[in-house]
Amino acid sequence: MTIRLALQIPNFTYGTGVAELFPTVIAQAREAESAGFDSVFVMDHLYQLPQIGTPDQPMLEAYTALGALAQATQEVHLGTLVTGNTYRNPTLLAKSITTLDVVSAGRAVLGIGTGWFELEHDSLGFEFGTFTERFEKLDEALQIIVPMLAGERVSIDGNYYRTQDAFAEPRFREHIPLMIGGSGEKKTIPLAARYFDHLNIIAGFDELPRKVQVVRQRCEEIDRDPATLETSMLVFAMIGDHVTADMIPDEVKQNVVFGSPAQVAEQVKTKVLDAGVDGVILSPVTTGGYVPGGITAVAEELKPLIYG
Repeated sequence: MTIRLALQIPNFTYGTGVAELFPTVIAQAREAESAGFDSVFVMDHLYQLPQIGTPDQPMLEAYTALGALAQATQEVHLGTLVTGNTYRNPTLLAKSITTLDVVSAGRAVLGIGTGWFELEHDSLGFEFGTFTERFEKLDEALQIIVPMLAGERVSIDGNYYRTQDAFAEPRFREHIPLMIGGSGEKKTIPLAARYFDHLNIIAGFDELPRKVQVVRQRCEEIDRDPATLETSMLVFAMIGDHVTADMIPDEVKQNVVFGSPAQVAEQVKTKVLDAGVDGVILSPVTTGGYVPGGITAVAEELKPLIYG
């Protein structure tokens, strides 16, 4: 599979009652599918993030929501951007993603990262640990998850996890695409080169050319063709003719595109695609809930730039 034009659904605060909440999620996913987006992602969080809202705002558990979206869509790939490794035992995660692949008829993507939102860990009782410990746990988890997804039985007695002949059946495909989010040049990018099909680069626009070059270098160091490690960037989009540069806070200007659909598309081209990144994952930013038609209009402008 290829992730070139994807949608991230960043929140579930739509100004509706709970009964209309998930129908609104479905409407977004179906609009993205009809508009030609290849993938739809949700966040793997249990509380809303401080950059987007307050912790008590609506937040759906990711894999339950994705299982329902698998039945509401037909073509788009489905996954998290990205799963927090600290929230699930790796064997359970392997079962969750293989199940999603079965119920979606082969459309699951396993996005995974170390986990970072300390408030969730403290509030809900997940061990947070140090940055180094979280990376070590992720590395060890991948030694379990990757072979399980390939149909192997896994026994490991590690520092963080223990398994005995762990396996995941049924499986729909021999290989489920693996995506990691981050841009660390010493840990994340080498890990991506070692294990992953896709790297979602978390960085500012001004950092992208360097990050793309580091991706190439880390792949070449292990004799991997850099072209086999896809890249994308998560970009927040403020869509509307009325949106101007002075409305964008300085602290997020390196991650936000804005304006009319044509302006959004041109900014994605010059800031992301021209930097050598393969694709874009758009995260629409709105103040009044879901507005139908916006992502369709952007897709019509973006598709010729991405697909030629």
